[in-house]
Formats: sequence, structure tokens, C-alpha cells
Amino acid sequence: MNALVVGGGGEGIGRAISRAFAGAGAAVAVADIDPGRARAAVEELTGSGARAVPLAGDVRSRPAVDAFVASTVAEFGRLDTLVTVVGGQVAFVPAVRLHEMSDDDWDLAYEMNLGYVARAARAAIRAFLAQGQGGSIVSIGSVTGAMAAPMQAGYGAAKAGLASLAKTVAAEYAGDGIRMNVVACGAIATAVANAAQHADEVPEIPMRRLGVPNDAAAAAVYLASPLSSYVTGQSLVVDGGVTVRGPFSA
Repeated sequence: MNALVVGGGGEGIGRAISRAFAGAGAAVAVADIDPGRARAAVEELTGSGARAVPLAGDVRSRPAVDAFVASTVAEFGRLDTLVTVVGGQVAFVPAVRLHEMSDDDWDLAYEMNLGYVARAARAAIRAFLAQGQGGSIVSIGSVTGAMAAPMQAGYGAAKAGLASLAKTVAAEYAGDGIRMNVVACGAIATAVANAAQHADEVPEIPMRRLGVPNDAAAAAVYLASPLSSYVTGQSLVVDGGVTVRGPFSA
């Protein structure tokens, strides 16, 4: 299996996903806006015996995203899986109530959580169709796509759109053997999130801990693999039980 991990492939959840795919035997193209991070991730992967290549570019640029896909195909001979990772609101724009959010900040939240994903999906689908053997797209989403997102309206709305995009891709391309699914994450402890990881600090999570990047990575590998060959257009929730906890739960 050959995989392209787009956006943040060199750190956090993206780095964990790159490792997990390499561990599953995939050749991995690691795309990141920071060339140094991409190279560092690839050095780690190749040091463990995997085949990997670094790619650098801004996901907001169509030429850059198209080049990610073209470079992966040129390096590995084909593309089997696209994984889109980068996203969030507080990493890019302030956490404020809706009436305080500027148009520019709304547009940036949209672009970094949905706009570039559609761009990457189009490029990957063109490659899949040209190869004629199908393919899989896995996008890192959020539970906020199916619930309220106070102080992060742009992020929540974009993640809801991501879930809808996966359903549309699933419906339009199932006959071509192309699948798209979402890993809907809850709170994941990363350097960007800067969150504590102690169980006694997250009592609101039924599993009593924050998620870690490997939790999302394992789900992404499953959704890209033949183990999920009959799964498409779905959101696999990875949240420690947050979304199933009722207001009167212990």
C-alpha cells in the first residue's frame, strides 16, 4: 500500500499516522508545510526500514496539493490512500463567539478544515480513476462536526461539511472502488493542543483520559485497509466515549 499523508504529516497526529502506515507496510509520502518536519519524519521512517519521501507545500495552494499527489505517484508508481490531517481553529484563528468572528477568520477556518480537503480529494480521485483500481481517502475530522462547537463555530461547521463530503464521495465513486471515511476525533493531546494528559484532569471523558495521536492513527489505518473494504461514507468516532455520555451519566 502506498499512502500520502497531507498536511501536518511531520508532527502530532500526522506524524503518528505516518508511523502507523509505515508500520503496516505502506510506503509513505509525508507532506508538511515545514520542509524540515517532513524530512525529520521521513528520516525516522526510513531508519526503521520503511520507504518514505518528504513533500513540502501549503495545502491552501492547489498547485502544491496537485504536486503532492503527482509526486507520490511518480515516486511509488501509484497512490492507494490519501490521508488529510491538518485542521483546527485555535491553531489558526481566535476562539471567539460567532458575532465576534471576522469574515477572514471564518474563511481561514473553512479553508484549513474543509477547503483543502476537497482540493486534495479531487486530485487523489483523478489519480485513482486513472489507475483504475480504486483507492481510499481518510480525513481527520472532529466530533464537533455533529454537535455544538462553542467559540469555534467556523471549525465545527467545516467539520460537519467534511462528514457530508465523505458521504458524497462515497455515493459518487463507490462504483469505481473509491472509498472515503472520516476519523471523528474528540480531544487529542498534541503539542498544538497543549493539553494535560493526566486521567484525573479529564473527568468529563468517560474513559478518563485524553486521546493520543496513536488512537487516531490506528483508526486511520483501519479505514484505509482491506479490513474496512465494505465501509464508506462513515465517520468513525474516536473520543473516549464523550458523545455517548448523557447529562445524568456517572
